[in-house]
Amino acid sequence: MTETTTSYAALLRGINVGGKNKVPMQTLREIVAQIGGSRVRTHLQSGNAVFVHEQRDPLRVAADLREALLAELGLTIAVLVRDHADLRRVVDANPFAMGGVNGSRFMVVFLSGPAPADRLALIDAAAYAPDAFAAGEREIYAHFPDGMRDSKLAALFTDRKLGLTASARNWNTVTKLLAMSEDVRPA
Repeated sequence: MTETTTSYAALLRGINVGGKNKVPMQTLREIVAQIGGSRVRTHLQSGNAVFVHEQRDPLRVAADLREALLAELGLTIAVLVRDHADLRRVVDANPFAMGGVNGSRFMVVFLSGPAPADRLALIDAAAYAPDAFAAGEREIYAHFPDGMRDSKLAALFTDRKLGLTASARNWNTVTKLLAMSEDVRPA
């Protein structure tokens, strides 16, 4: 590993859910290695991989991974890639006080572009209480104290509603991915 490598977290959306888009984590690690990733680690079975790569452009890494998943598995999977510095920014910029918050009910919705302020401004946040959200740079922070399953607010954070690719991770996963990216990143 050299100074020219960057640590990344790849977020695959919608894999291993309800028996669809099955991607074993060993296979994901192998595919990430095929596209040039090293020190590859996965977290959970839901499409989270952390690795280092010589490519400096996370969009290129995401495109290469999408293409490899299609070529190797015949699956069209949305992939978002964030580098270590961006994950650190996401965690540090969290506008919510996390004291007493269940990390499994606090989500970060990662986006393929800037958070759409115009679309988010149309949401009457009070109408969705106790759920709450706040826009970040390329993410939306959302708290669902009663869970996401029946949340009407959660239904607004889809690709179609936002006009962007979106993939959500709970706070526990986000902070774990940050720690993992610190472990694999170049010294």
